[in-house]
Amino acid sequence: MPAEWADHERTWMAWPSNGYTLGETPADAEIARRTWTDVARAVARFEPVTIVVPPNDIHLCREYIRNDTRHPIDIVIADLDDAWMRDIGPTFVLAPDGELGGVDWIFNGWGGQAWATWGFDARIASQVADAAGAHHIPSSIVGEGGGLHVDGEGTILLTETVQLDPGRNPGATKGDIESEMGRLLGVDTFIWLPRGLTRDYGEFGTRGHVDIVATFTEPGHVLLHWQEDESHPDHAVSREVEALLLAATDSAGRSLEVTRIPAPRTLTDDEGPVDWSYVNHLVCNGGVVACSFDDPHDERALEVLREAYPGREVVTVDARPLFDRGGGIHCITQQQPESS
Repeated sequence: MPAEWADHERTWMAWPSNGYTLGETPADAEIARRTWTDVARAVARFEPVTIVVPPNDIHLCREYIRNDTRHPIDIVIADLDDAWMRDIGPTFVLAPDGELGGVDWIFNGWGGQAWATWGFDARIASQVADAAGAHHIPSSIVGEGGGLHVDGEGTILLTETVQLDPGRNPGATKGDIESEMGRLLGVDTFIWLPRGLTRDYGEFGTRGHVDIVATFTEPGHVLLHWQEDESHPDHAVSREVEALLLAATDSAGRSLEVTRIPAPRTLTDDEGPVDWSYVNHLVCNGGVVACSFDDPHDERALEVLREAYPGREVVTVDARPLFDRGGGIHCITQQQPESS
């Protein structure tokens, strides 16, 4: 699996058309559609975008995305349950000769969540792989793209509470997960984090996706969500994860360099402690599409991202409507690397 900062052919997304993501009122639906559109248009500043759209929403989607972006935004038609392409879509990989593959993890609604449906979404990875011209590679384990990050050189970040979740892979051991991920992703060094951010274990959470906790920005360098306020439960999580990362080595035998990126100053919303995270960004061709929260720490975080990705333009989208629905910018996008 190439690192996210490798050159992309395009980015894939899915259109919000059903369920809790769309919301219960016309106003909720407008917010969801506008936010997904804002992300698509931001990504299209840097590279082409393809959105999977159910048949009944084709014309509506086209009205929102328009046709005036620097790079095209195309549509592929398929039925959807939800709109989190990082998790329902394929994880793209490259063969040694550059041939494109699409890993199709078993998808079961983030471990069989009571509110989730996934009859359509469980088929999206194979449909997207076909549309991308990728070799379809089925997996024997349940998983989602938001549950992993790679450095492109053999090292992977993942969390115990996702990969060993009884609702996903009951009875699986770390060895079982490592064997399958090694086979599919070409990784050989596994950095297991004990858990994710606190809010992510709530009703609409993933039970610990790593892509709001930590990410590689280059081989040997990890960007870590850093909660500075001792009153927030993620204050302890940040420190536990940092200690583990600093004690780890990557596939090349390097000790990891860890850069803290501050959590937003906002600590709570109506549902409790927030898991708003600037780690949940997408690296594009020449750019970074990052979360903003109308928060006093937005600019501090953007400076960290600019330093972490020199030479790339960093743009933002207000991600509060995404996190209200259980995710962020990285969660609704999936990069397709350039291939032969």
